[in-house]
Amino acid sequence: MPRDYTNQPPTAFQRRPHLTKDEAWIRSFLKEARVGHIATSVDGQPFINPSAFWFDEANHQIVFHSNVAGRVRSNIESNPKVSLEASELGRMLPSNVALEFSLQYRSVMVFGTARIVTDPDEARALLNGLIQKYFPEMEAGREYREITDKELRATSVYAIQIEEWSGKENWDERADQSDEWTALDEKWFELYRNKN
Repeated sequence: MPRDYTNQPPTAFQRRPHLTKDEAWIRSFLKEARVGHIATSVDGQPFINPSAFWFDEANHQIVFHSNVAGRVRSNIESNPKVSLEASELGRMLPSNVALEFSLQYRSVMVFGTARIVTDPDEARALLNGLIQKYFPEMEAGREYREITDKELRATSVYAIQIEEWSGKENWDERADQSDEWTALDEKWFELYRNKN
């Protein structure tokens, strides 16, 4: 029987609680994750967009940007409730039971309220933080031109105030196997061990 999630927070009732990670792990993961997927919704229609992002730890927020015109900005203006997913894929884990095939993965889900950053100084600072996440050795005004007013006017900068989050890691070496079926030949474990 499916669980009733009505009136429950988005991180309620983890199906596999032993995979749940603590806040220190979540913070560390968000600092390193390369790509996030931002989910928005308008009039009951969900949308998801891949994006570079920065975890602004000091302000407990996720920073990302988009073009000034487009679906992301329009959606957030209509409904600022959003979520972000970031994940890392490891090896594929074969099994001798169809429902036990698995994948190694690490993931974080963030739930919060997005705002469009309208103050130019704050927007510049947040964009520079985003750039520094991916290019920490490079410096504005030395290796690349500072952000211009024209560029800022063509960009929407967003800050998601984090309200809830959850982290999960399934990094088992092997998927579950059954004694009720022929044992899986070691060649399959080797094949998928080296496929990543």
